[in-house]
This record gives sequence, structure tokens and C-alpha cells, in this order.
Amino acid sequence: MSTFPGTARVVIIGGGAVGASGLYHLARAGWTDCVLLEKNELTAGSTWHAAGNVPTFSTSWAIMNMQRYSTELYRGLSEAVDYPMNYHVTGSVRLGHSAERVQEFQRACGMGRYQGMDMQMLSPEEAKERYPFMETHDLKGVLFDPSDGDIDPSQLTQALAKGARDLGARIERFCPATGVTRDGDEWIVHTDKGDIRCEYVVNAAGYYAQKVGEWFKPYGGRTVPMMVMSHQYLLTDEIPEIEEYTKAHGKLPLMRDVDSSYYLRQEKTGLNLGPYERNCKAHWITPDDPFPEDFSFQLYPDDLERLEWYIEDAMARVPLLGQVGINKVINGPIPYAPDGLPLLGPMPGVPNAFEACVFTFGIAQAGGAGKVLAEWITEGQTEWDMWSVDPRRYTDYTDNDYCIAKGQEVYGYEYAMHFPWHEWPAGRDKKLGPNDDIVRELGGVMGAYNGWERANWFAHPGDDVSEESTQTWNRAGPWARRIREECEAVRDHCGVLDLPGFSRFWVRGEGADEWLRGFVTGGLPKVGRMNLVYVADSRGRILTELSCIRLAEDSFVLITAATAQWHDGDLIRRNVPEGVSVAETTTERSALIVTGPESRAILGPLTDADLTLPWLSHQHGIVAGQKAFLIRVSFAGELGWEVHAANEDMPDIYRAILDAGAKPFGMYALNSLRIEKGYRAWKGDLSTDYSMLEGGLDRFVKLDKPQEFPGKAALLSEKQQGSKKRFVTLIVDAGEADAPFMSTIWHSGEVVGETTSGAWGYRVDASIALAMIRADLAQPGTELEVEIYGEKYKAVVQPDAPLWDAENERIRA
Repeated sequence: MSTFPGTARVVIIGGGAVGASGLYHLARAGWTDCVLLEKNELTAGSTWHAAGNVPTFSTSWAIMNMQRYSTELYRGLSEAVDYPMNYHVTGSVRLGHSAERVQEFQRACGMGRYQGMDMQMLSPEEAKERYPFMETHDLKGVLFDPSDGDIDPSQLTQALAKGARDLGARIERFCPATGVTRDGDEWIVHTDKGDIRCEYVVNAAGYYAQKVGEWFKPYGGRTVPMMVMSHQYLLTDEIPEIEEYTKAHGKLPLMRDVDSSYYLRQEKTGLNLGPYERNCKAHWITPDDPFPEDFSFQLYPDDLERLEWYIEDAMARVPLLGQVGINKVINGPIPYAPDGLPLLGPMPGVPNAFEACVFTFGIAQAGGAGKVLAEWITEGQTEWDMWSVDPRRYTDYTDNDYCIAKGQEVYGYEYAMHFPWHEWPAGRDKKLGPNDDIVRELGGVMGAYNGWERANWFAHPGDDVSEESTQTWNRAGPWARRIREECEAVRDHCGVLDLPGFSRFWVRGEGADEWLRGFVTGGLPKVGRMNLVYVADSRGRILTELSCIRLAEDSFVLITAATAQWHDGDLIRRNVPEGVSVAETTTERSALIVTGPESRAILGPLTDADLTLPWLSHQHGIVAGQKAFLIRVSFAGELGWEVHAANEDMPDIYRAILDAGAKPFGMYALNSLRIEKGYRAWKGDLSTDYSMLEGGLDRFVKLDKPQEFPGKAALLSEKQQGSKKRFVTLIVDAGEADAPFMSTIWHSGEVVGETTSGAWGYRVDASIALAMIRADLAQPGTELEVEIYGEKYKAVVQPDAPLWDAENERIRA
């Protein structure tokens, strides 16, 4: 083993907990010819000074899956690899000061139950029984998570490393990677000890991930979207009362006062206090604080002044804390992505390169991250849909200023509730559509979609558009009346939605049609027509949905969601054969949705296009004196057109349509309108958690065509054996809130499914949920219960047709 390895299947750059877990899981999958490179000793980055908390709580389904898996792995890891570890499963109490916070806790409990975790809601009195040293007079409710705890980060990393080595994987310590080169289909990773030729490379370099990422730019890469925060936690002297309690009852549960923004954990017989302060500090972003060449096993100087409020608040919550001194302060670098979630998955634009970096909670997530990374590399797909951490969720708007602003915002609001109507203010206005000024003049209340600013709703003078007004889970708010008005305008007259940011890919060349037939699950449109096409993975699960517009026999425009730009761009470019070109026009053009029963009357005088052409047709024409491309389709489910045009021409078209009487509407109204039609949204209703057949997309699957498209064999097998789940539309007797993503569905006391999206339908005047349920319950009229923020509400399965305009007569008018 002393000879330096010149070849490997996979090289992982970075020896923290995540890198070690990736190596361990690769080896467990049978890929033992893998090497991990660490510039210093294992754990030298953020791992060694991490507090080591291991929660399962999250309101992200993917993160909860990862963290749950970590706790399950860690419980048996010491025995599995024969390495001693300090892992304390103490449980935790999470304190709620408001009704809204208790609703969030109840939502997490429902999600946790679905994943097999026994999270429970406690009264303040019950919580005090579990944590007798805290004050509870001002609490509304407490979440108890019995799986929570803490682990020694260094021991965890060494245990994962030992497990990997024992299976045959290699770890090279004190061996910094210095660069990479692409040679044909292989990577060459350079080090001072020699080069390693390999198939796959993983950037697991922690807070050095951006520097490592620069090596991949010549091969299609980009600057890794991240920044580095200073995070402090304090260790107190020993506390006699805690020592006495521990002897009698065991360790205290970990306490998180999420509304005050800190955790408090028993450390031996003292306490560990870790605040996430609003007046936080970013590091290595100014000339007088440059990024260091090596910061292994180093810390920042103490900076306790900015923690004073949090320390005082914690002392009021647990008075024992104020009776002892501080024994030690840890102030170390923690990497942050702009949304606080890690970058885990394919490196955007780069072949056979992956990222497993920028983990803010790397110890809690390392176990699950290693599993996911190994699946990505060895199978090309993951058990769970991991879009929320996929590096391709960010595109070209994540410049340095954006990353710093968002990182500080996320850190300062680490425990914040993510309300459905709230938009975070930092890092905004990165991508402005050509009609942005007009939209804002009309009262547009904006939201960010892959960096593009779009109106969520249109406020009238006097409407409350404050951030405070959005601090609710309920549908009621200043937006509700306006959404209803916008939906009614689309229903009764004509609405216009400004929609910059559609991802557009022009695929053309000899053989483009035959390639597409073998790429998508269904059929292709005729020339002059368009339809929806889907791409599945090898399991028949839903990878993406594309609008396929056929311009000529071998010329297609594929349009997809703004957020899917890099995901679908990667998917298309990786798969097209030689001789077929892909040109992207995402940023050069914009779109409007013009829809409603009067949309033909509104558009008619403005265009020379033939508005009698049927549904799903397309044509070039002149609109308001400007060249445009019209597609007769509407995501709102009414007669309508998408109008696409060059950015410079779009303001004239938009103004003319408004002047002709169309009412502007926003994304919230569109969401309501599309749910009434049962139209799916990508990475909500359409994800790799579900197969094409489970998703109710049978009509978009042609199992009898000769082409062996991805997933065909799996879908044939599922067709023969029957699907275990089925997509349905539910009418819910909801209360003040509609069902959010991943609300648990019950039947006869059993969990039988989950919602994939929900909203109030203003045309049908009901709360609607799109859902995935056990197949035997998918019969119309079946009564179920949907758990919405802790309360169960009756829901009824609807017939397999749109709730609004079931025969599509209005669309075809």
C-alpha cells in the first residue's frame, strides 16, 4: 500500500466527514478502487471544530431523508467498522414561541412519521419534565425528536475512513491536489506526489471547494456558488447541578430555541451554546482578510461582542448558564451556499465530475451525503429525488456579491420559518426581464425564479406589501383578494403574464428526430405542432418535462422551466449524437402568456397571425409591429397563446396587449389555475421519486415504439405488475391553509401517501391537492385525510380529469 496510486475509478478531493463518507459508501457499493486526497490530516477543515450535532429535523424532504439515514448509519457504525465512537442519542427539544412555529413543528412531525421517525409535540409542561433547568412560561409548544443527538466529528470521520480502507479504498493524507486535466474520457488529478488518472472526480473540499472548482472551468465548469461564515460556540465550565442530574437521569436533551436562534447542548457536565446571530460576519471576502493558502486546524479570534444578546437570552431561558464561566470559545469557518443547503450531485457542465461540498451541517448530513454521492457515481441516479441539493439548481446569477449577501442572510436566519408567501430580500434583481419596469409600475410584487424576477401578484394602492404580512402559513393575506381577481380575469376575460426565463434549447441536425424518439418516453409532434414530452431515468422515473415544438423534420425547440435550465441543458447536451447541434436562447428571448376567453379578441387586432389554428399549433407572426412566435397553449387552462419574442421587442408587445384590455396576473394565480387543471409542476409533482406510470403520465409513454428509450424495460415491467402508487387530484375540506408539498395522507389510521402540491382553486372554489397515494385507494370518491400543519382534514379522490373544464372545451375554443 506504500506505492502511490497512479490510477483509480474515483478520486475524492477533501478529507472531511463528507469526503470520508463518500469513499466509504463507494467501497460498500463495490467500487474499492477509489482514492481520497487530503492536503493535511483528515478532518483538518471545518470537520475538526464542528459541534457535532446530529438532528433529523428539516422541512426539506430530501434533507430529512439524508439526516435520518445518517442517524441510522451512525448507530451501528462503530460496530460495523470496529472503531470506537462517542455518539450520544439524547433526543432534543425545539422550542416554539408562536402559533406559526408550532404549525411548522407539526408539519415536520408529519413528514417524520412518514419516514418512520417518532417526532412528538409536547406541551411546555411536558418539555420541562425532559429539561427541568429551562424556563417555559412563554412557550406555545415544543417539538421532541428522540433521534437527535451529537457525535464526535473526528471519531466519525476516522471510523468512516477505517471502514473504507478495510474494504480496499485508499486515503492519501498530506497530499494536496494541485489541479486537474481532462484527457479524452479520463481525468488526471495532479498532486505533488504524482498524477492519478481516473474516471470520476469529486470536489469535497469544504470551504476550499471554490478554489478547487476553478480547476474545472476549462472543461465547462463555473465558479462554485459559496462563501464562508464565522461561526462561534461557547463551552462552559462544569455545572454541579447538571452532573447530579446526569448521574440520576442521563444526559439532557439538546435544546434549540429556534425563535431566538441558538442551540444549547450538554457537553460533559457543562453546556455548549451555539448562536446564529443576525449581526454575523463573513470571512475571506476583503483584501485585508484574504483567503489563506492553508487554514488547517486553525480558528478565528474570539468575537463575543456580537453574541451578547444571544448569551443573555440563553441565560434567561436556562438560568444555570449564568452561574458559570466560559471555558472555551470555538470560532471557525463554515461554508455556506446561497440557500444554506449543500452542493451534492453532478458538477454543472462538466463530464464525470461531482460536487459534495459546502456543507453547513456536514456532520449531520455526511452519512446520507455519502450514500447519495455513491449512488450518483455508480448508478447515475439516486434513491431519493435530490433536487434541493443538486448543484445545477443555481445558474449564472450567483456572483460573489450574491453569495455573500445570501450566505449572511441564511446564517442570520438559520432557524427561520420559510413561509409560502414570503420572499427573502437579499441578493435580488439578478436577472430582470425586458418588461420588468412595466410590471413593477403595475404593482407587481416580485419573486425570484432561477434569479429571474417575476410578479407573484399585483398589489393595488394601499395593499400591504410588507415582509411582515407574509409571516403566515395561511392562504389569507393581502394577496388573496388580488389572486382571486386575477384568476377571475383569466376565467372571464383575458389575462397576461410576463414570464422571462423560460429555458429554450434549439435542437437540430440530421437525425435529431430519431434521437429524440429514443430519448423521450412518448411520441413527437408533427411539423407545425407541439406537445409535451418526458424523459425518464433507467427506473422509469420522471427526470424532466419538456415542451417539444417541431419547426421542421429535424428541427425542434425544447422549452422547459426556468429552474431546470442547467439540469435540462446538461441532460440534452450529454445525450445528443454527433451531427445534432444544441443552441440555447434562454436569455435572448422572453415570453408572455395571453389567456382567457377573450384572448383571441385581444390579440386579433394586434397580429397578422392566424388565430384560428388549432390548440398545440405554433406559428411566426407580427404582434404590435414586432416579430413574434405564437404557440397556442396555456398553462392556465383557458383559450390562450404563449407569445415569444426577442427581449428588445417585448415591451412594445406587452404594452399593446395591456392597452387592449388584458389584465396582468402573477405566478400565484398561475399556480392556482394550473392545479385546477391537474397540470404538474417540475420537482414538485414531477420528480424522480415517482415513475411515469405512478405519475399518471401513461398517455406520454409509448411502450410499443421500437426505440429503447431510458426506462422502457422498467416501465414495461411496472405495466405488467401494476403500480404501487398513483397520482390523484383531491378536493380537501381544508381550514385556513392549503396542503403544502409533502403533507402526509392518511386512510383508516395508516399513512398512505403524500401531497405533491396544493392551492386554493378560485374557479372551482375549493382547496385542491395533487397527491401520490397507494394505488388501491385511487378510485374516485375514496375518502382520505390530509394532514395540514398537524390537523387532519377530509379529502376526496376526484375523477381522473381536470377539475376545471374537464373536456378541455375552453382550451380548444
